[in-house]
Order: sequence, then C-alpha cells, then structure tokens
Amino acid sequence: MFTRSILFAAVAMLMLGAAANVAPPVAAPVPSIAAYHLAPGDKLRITVFGEERLSGEYSLTPAGNVAFPLIGLVQADGKSVEEVQALITARLAAGYVNDPRVSAEVITFRPYYILGEVTRPGAFPFAVGLTLDQAVASAGGFTYRANHRRAFLRRAGDPKEHMVDLRAGTVAIAPGDTIRIGERYF
Repeated sequence: MFTRSILFAAVAMLMLGAAANVAPPVAAPVPSIAAYHLAPGDKLRITVFGEERLSGEYSLTPAGNVAFPLIGLVQADGKSVEEVQALITARLAAGYVNDPRVSAEVITFRPYYILGEVTRPGAFPFAVGLTLDQAVASAGGFTYRANHRRAFLRRAGDPKEHMVDLRAGTVAIAPGDTIRIGERYF
C-alpha cells in the first residue's frame, strides 16, 4: 500500500513537472485573406482587358515568379495580389500595351499540410474559411491514438510551432500552414 502511494505521488509529480515545462496554449495569429501574400504553389487568373492572348491562368514558379508573356518573369513571392497587378500593369505600359488595365485574383491557394495522428496525413487544397476541425476531417479524422485536446500549428513563414487548445474554440487555417496532431499518453 505504501509503495502504491509513493508510485502515485511520483507519477503526479512527473505530470506536473512536464506540464510546467510546456508553454501554455497559444492561439497562432490568423492571417487575413485580404492581406494575403503570394508564394510558390499559388495559381492566379490574370486578365488584361482587350488582350485575350495575354489573359489566362498563371502559376507561381518554385522561385516565386510568374512567367508572363511579353514582359517575362514577374517576382510575386511575398507580394499581395494588388502589388503583382500593379507590377504587371507598369511593365506592360512600358512599351508593350497602350493603357493596360490588368486585374488579378487567386484561383488556387497553396495547400496546407496535416501530419501526425490522422487517418490520411498529407497536403490538402486550401479553401477560404477553413478551420482546424475541417482540416482534420479532410484528413480522414483522428486515429485512435490522437490527442483530441491539443494540436500544434506552424503558420507559413513562422519557424516556431504553436500549441493550440482544440477545446478553446474555432482555429482558422491559412494557406501553407502545417498542422501536427500529437499522440495522447493516457
């Protein structure tokens, strides 16, 4: 009986010590789609009014460029859609098209990634308004060993992973995010 209480006290102290070393759950900041910055994997629809041969769908290259007819490579990585639109307009106006009117929109966002204790880990297409719960559902749901209380989220461009409490509410997912579902211990 005495050894059982010592064992119980030791396990409780280990659990408390482990909990003290873990950072509290942090809600990773949610990037706005309005302030979205392009990156490789995104696909744009670019329309040049009155120039059907220039209008079309363009993917960002692995280097973050858009290969556009007449003007060549346009650096788009890290820029907003409006900035890319202005770059293309300015370069077309420099001797290629009289008074170019250009519009651009993202038609396919880069994927998000989900790893760990889900049925089908991997890359999945992003949709505006995607939540962490929906991302887990897209991956086939939790495995029987999954921790249903917390997940780890690393935003695109952020080197650190943030712990997210799944019971605290809705967590928005952004393009390029990586979600890791850990294993439960008990």
